[in-house]
This record gives sequence, C-alpha cells and structure tokens, in this order.
Amino acid sequence: MAQNASMEEFEALLNESFEMDTPDEGSVVKGKVLAIEAGQAIIDIGYKMEGRIDLKEFAEPGESAKIEVGDEVEVFLDRVENARGEASISRDKARREEAWDRLEKAYADEERVEGAIFGRVKGGFTVDLGGAVAFLPGSQVDVRPVRDAGPLMGMKQPFQILKMDRRRGNIVVSRRAILEESRAEQRAEVIGNLTEGQAVDGVVKNITEYGAFVDLGGVDGLLHVTDMAWRRVNDPREILTIGETVKVQVIKINKETHRISLGMKQLQDDPWGEVAAKYALDSVHQGRVTNITDYGAFVELEPGVEGLVHVSEMSWTKKNVHPGKIVSTSQEVEVMVLEIDSAKRRVSLGLKQTQRNPWEVFAENNPVGKEIEGEVKNITEFGLFVGLDNDIDGMVHLSDITWDGRGEDALGDFRKGDMVKAVVTEVDVEKERISLSIKALDGSFDTAVDGVKRGSIITVEVTSIEEGGIEVEYEGAKSFIRRSDLSRDRAEQRPERFGVGDKLDVRVTNVDAKTRRLGLSIKAREIAEEKEAVEQYGSSDSGASLGDILGAALKSDDE
Repeated sequence: MAQNASMEEFEALLNESFEMDTPDEGSVVKGKVLAIEAGQAIIDIGYKMEGRIDLKEFAEPGESAKIEVGDEVEVFLDRVENARGEASISRDKARREEAWDRLEKAYADEERVEGAIFGRVKGGFTVDLGGAVAFLPGSQVDVRPVRDAGPLMGMKQPFQILKMDRRRGNIVVSRRAILEESRAEQRAEVIGNLTEGQAVDGVVKNITEYGAFVDLGGVDGLLHVTDMAWRRVNDPREILTIGETVKVQVIKINKETHRISLGMKQLQDDPWGEVAAKYALDSVHQGRVTNITDYGAFVELEPGVEGLVHVSEMSWTKKNVHPGKIVSTSQEVEVMVLEIDSAKRRVSLGLKQTQRNPWEVFAENNPVGKEIEGEVKNITEFGLFVGLDNDIDGMVHLSDITWDGRGEDALGDFRKGDMVKAVVTEVDVEKERISLSIKALDGSFDTAVDGVKRGSIITVEVTSIEEGGIEVEYEGAKSFIRRSDLSRDRAEQRPERFGVGDKLDVRVTNVDAKTRRLGLSIKAREIAEEKEAVEQYGSSDSGASLGDILGAALKSDDE
C-alpha cells in the first residue's frame, strides 16, 4: 500500500513540475534578452525555452528599437514550440494585451490616454495607443477641418476614448474633445478677465457678410457690421483685413453661452451729437448716395450721418419710377433737410426741393393766353397730352380742340410725336395741372363776338338738335343752349320744337374770352322782355293783366 502511495505522489509531483515548466499558451510571460542578431532579439522566457522577435516590435512609431542584451521584457507566448523547436513569442501582442488592460481602465475612469497618429485610412487616421491601434475619425481631429494632418503624424499627444470593444478589437478616439475642453478652460479664463465697456486689442480671424470674428487671446468675439463704424458699411472687407490687429470695445458678454459682442464705433465720437445744429431744416447740403431701395435712396451727409430721400421727394415729374432710375450709388447729389428725428437717428431729405417747381416756373414764363408749342406725348379718350419744358405736360381737353364738329372726331387727326400749337388757358400749380386750347388759336371767335357783351340780344341759327338742348351758330362761332334755357315755360323746354335752320333771338348770359364761349338763353331773353315791359307800361299790381301789358308792348313795337 505504502509503495502505491509513493508512486502516486511521484506522479503528482512530476505532473506539477511539467505544469510549472510549461506556461499557458496565449499568455504574457517575462523573458530576458540573450542576444541580438540579424535584426532579431533572442529571448529566454524560462522553462528551458527561447524565442525570437523582430527588433521593430520593440520600436515606437517613427523611432528605432531601444533594447539591449540583458534587458527584461514581457512577451506574448503564442505556442510553446514552433517548427524550429523554439517558442513562438510576440512583443506586439504583449504590448496589445497590456494596452487593452490599461485603456479599459482609462475608459472606465474617463481619463485621457496618450498616443500617436501613424497612418491614414478611409474616413480618418490610425492611432497607436502604446500597443493598441485606435481609429481617429476625420471629424475628431480638430475643432475646425484640417486640410493637412502631416504635422500631427507621429507626435505623441493626448486623446479621449469615445468607445471601445475588446472582443471586436475596436477603439474610437478623439483629439477634438481634448482641444475643446482645453479651449473651454482657456475661454472661461479669458472671459473672466473681460468686462463690458472694456477696450481691448484683438486680431481679425474671419470676415463674413454680417461682421468679423476677432480673437481676444483664446476667445473669439463678434464684431457686427453695424458696430464697425457710425457710417453705413456695406462690406466689412472695406475696412478690415484678416490678421489685422484692431482695438475694440466689449459691448456685451453672455455668461451662459460665452458669446462676446464687440464694437469699434463705440470708441469714436458719435456724429449724431451735432446733427441738429449742423443740419438746419430747409438747408441744402451735398451728399453721397450710399444705398438704393424700392422706397427711396439713402444719402450720406457725413460719415455716420445718413438721411433718406423718400421716393415721393425725388422728382417733381417722375412719379412712378424706381429710385435707381433717378440716382445711382456713389453719386454726389444736393439735398434739402426736411425733417430730423434725433431720438430715432433719422433725417428726411428731399432731392426735388433743391430745384424749382417746374409748374411754378411755367406759370411765371407762360401767362394765360400765351401761345406755346409742344410735342404730343399721349392721346387719351378725353384729350391730348402735350410735352412742355422741364418734363411737364399740358392737356388739351376734347372741348378745346376745335370750334367745328365734335372733339372726339377731331382727336383722330393727331398722332403721337406731332408738334402742335396751343394757347395756355389755366395753370394750377398746386394740382400740377396745365390746361391748353388748340381752338383758341382760331381768331374767328374774337371777330364773331366783337361788340357782343353780356345782356346783348343776338340772332342765332339752329345747327343741331340734341336731347339735352340745341346747338346754334353766331357769326361762325358755335354755342350750346341747354334744355332748361329754351323757354321760361317748362312745357316749352323741348328741343324737338325747333328745327335746323331756325332763326332765334337769344340773350347773351356770358362771354368767356378764356374758353372762347358764349352763354346763350331764350329763357333769359323772355324774362328780360317781361321785366322791361312791366317797367314801361305799368305794374301788374295796377289791375292790368300781364297779357294786357305785353300786348301793349307788342302793339307799340308794331307801330
């Protein structure tokens, strides 16, 4: 029995010695460098086993191997014995195992890890994290897109692990997160030293349509285009260049968003302080057109002081045209100050007020009755528009075209571009209206009415019967007697009781030399005759009838 027990103990000890002498494959073991030859290191890992590892596995990216005979190193044991009777070992795999243990702990503790970018792959870069290879997406390289990553290659620097999966061997890291964190700390420090109203120096980093970003030493502030100068700035590039050092004032600091608003004009005198004194109402000044809109044009009176010429104040004659057809950007113009609102920083200007009202000028130079000549600009259903001096028009109404016939018919004798003569009959400056007459050029009216005055009794000939009255002619001049003037008896106020060619005695109620028209009435003649008869032959109050009085008057006329 004792002999059997001793045999079992011996086998157990033998097996134990075998287990001690044979380390587990797939584990990290310690070894000593025995020799370096042919680019390889020969390493004794104990247990009477040796293995070989290429020297490059002991080198950091971009560096040469730092290993000497006698050094102790940790290696990964792939297999106990290979085809050459040696142990198959690897330094890279040992480093990888070490790295994964270290990286998993750093990931769990949210700590930074050190590594070096050593290669470029689709969508980003590869990073050596001291034995484990990680993926660095292109978007995570820097806070801004990087065009050339060359200077970053092989340089040891900190990274943040975004995610990792040991089973799949995947690690994703970020350099940008480190930079942002660093920038945030730097930004907080810089902002902490700034106060609103403080004047500081900064460097222009970027220029956009709406302003410029200025670096204040680790933190950017926005200099809006409206705060660059008191005058209008259409393009920030007019006054700033990238890289230029500028003095700015801190206008506002948002503690939550860390946004900083800057201004340049706030460090200059506000020109509006003297506007009311320098630009009196109705005074005329020279200015430069800076901007044109649908509703008017902005004119700069001096840097920082702009006024608006509303479209209604741009021209006496061009009423419905775009301001751009009257003035152009950068044009020097004379303007009149119409209104100043210092509270709203607004100046209302007038362009047309610097020139005389063309209707006033026309009225001065062309009194009623003067003969003028102009070009037919337009023909409408109610008359002709004739072009006059200073881009104004006069109108010849249908009724003022001819003495003979209807004005509508005479209108067909005219064409656009015809030169016509006419007489000025009225100028209304306030309504901007000039009335002209072509028929007034015909002197036949003056000849016909020579000696005729209001109250005269004249004989006319009926030339036309109309629904509203009758047309008559006196010495070549035509007039119209309305229905209500055909008789004092309403029953007899019928145009149809007259015929063309009839001779009628009528009373002249009006002689209008300006319109060259006679006002005529049969009714007025009858009333005048009755009044005269009463005065001559007695009053109706005497007992005599009106018929008796008129009969006596008629009998007297017959005798």
